[in-house]
Amino acid sequence: MILAILQARLSSSRLPGKVLSPLAGAPMLLRQVERVRRARRLDALVVATSTDPSDDLLEAEMTRAGVAVRRGDLDNVLARFVGVLDTDPADHVVRLTGDCPLSDPEVIDATIARHLETGADYTNNRYDPVGFPKGQDVEVVRAEALRRAARTATTREEREHVTWGIRNAPDAYRLARLDPPVDEGEVRWTVDTPDDYAFVREVFEALYPVDPNFTSEDVRVFLRGRPDLQTFGGDRRL
Repeated sequence: MILAILQARLSSSRLPGKVLSPLAGAPMLLRQVERVRRARRLDALVVATSTDPSDDLLEAEMTRAGVAVRRGDLDNVLARFVGVLDTDPADHVVRLTGDCPLSDPEVIDATIARHLETGADYTNNRYDPVGFPKGQDVEVVRAEALRRAARTATTREEREHVTWGIRNAPDAYRLARLDPPVDEGEVRWTVDTPDDYAFVREVFEALYPVDPNFTSEDVRVFLRGRPDLQTFGGDRRL
């Protein structure tokens, strides 16, 4: 059983409410859910948000769209993930964050495949500044390793960043990684700033009406014809 847990909240410090910002006529988080659900190796997907009242609207929007939502501690996100496992048991968890509307289902599947074939406790596809584009981050972790990390967590970093205690303990956990065919680690497709949002909005407005299932290669082809977007906001986008 492989469960995708997509963590999201509305109280982002840099761009509050960003996960519900519109993209091609729907909240950004729903557009990401559409893309993640195309991954063939996932058995289920849950959005994990907080019990803070600021996230009531997020829960309402996801529930209205038929997306499963679980709520937990705002700051202890690791405990929030374990709470999801308590209600939605799984063997492996795919951790995703809700500011990545250009998530790639093929990259998700490839990271899961790497995780399973290596028998690792934890597998990722970015190890800054190398890897797949920022915004296509995928982490796959064995559920028991996640529970163990929660039991032994003592620092704010471990509780806030979910996999911190695993990926920084190579002597305690078996770690693996998926290398990209071409290093695009400096490419920025995530949404943390107004410029990031403006960039992905341009991408969706151009590609989504033509093909809602557009691929990462479609994005690259589009950007090759749009020099004005290739370093939009001062960041590498291609």
